[in-house]
This record gives sequence, structure tokens and C-alpha cells, in this order.
Amino acid sequence: MKLHMDKEADALYLRLDDSRIIESEEVSPGVVLDFNDQNEVVGVEILNLSRRVSNLDLREFQYQSV
Repeated sequence: MKLHMDKEADALYLRLDDSRIIESEEVSPGVVLDFNDQNEVVGVEILNLSRRVSNLDLREFQYQSV
């Protein structure tokens, strides 16, 4: 799993695996899902991130696992 922040594009991209992306679909304004050939979600892109997250600090992320 890979997480990529693009400050210039104001976007966050989460890639779940390395399978080939066949199709992308905007499921809500500014949220795009990428699908592989088995129709599984393999990527999630969130656009206009600074408008969605207050006090966005690109230097700090929190990771939680249960």
C-alpha cells in the first residue's frame, strides 16, 4: 500500500496494490476510485484536499491499526 500527497495538485492518492488500472470512476465530487480488471478498487484519489481537511499539515500523518 502506498500513500502519495501532491501538494501542488492539492490531492491525496492511496494505492492499494500494483495491479493494472483498467477504469476510474468519480464516485462523488473530487473522489475518484481506480479499478483493476477484476473490478476491485486498487486506488483512491481525493482532490481539493485542503478544502476537505482543516489545518492540513502535509508533514504529519497518523496511522492507526487494530
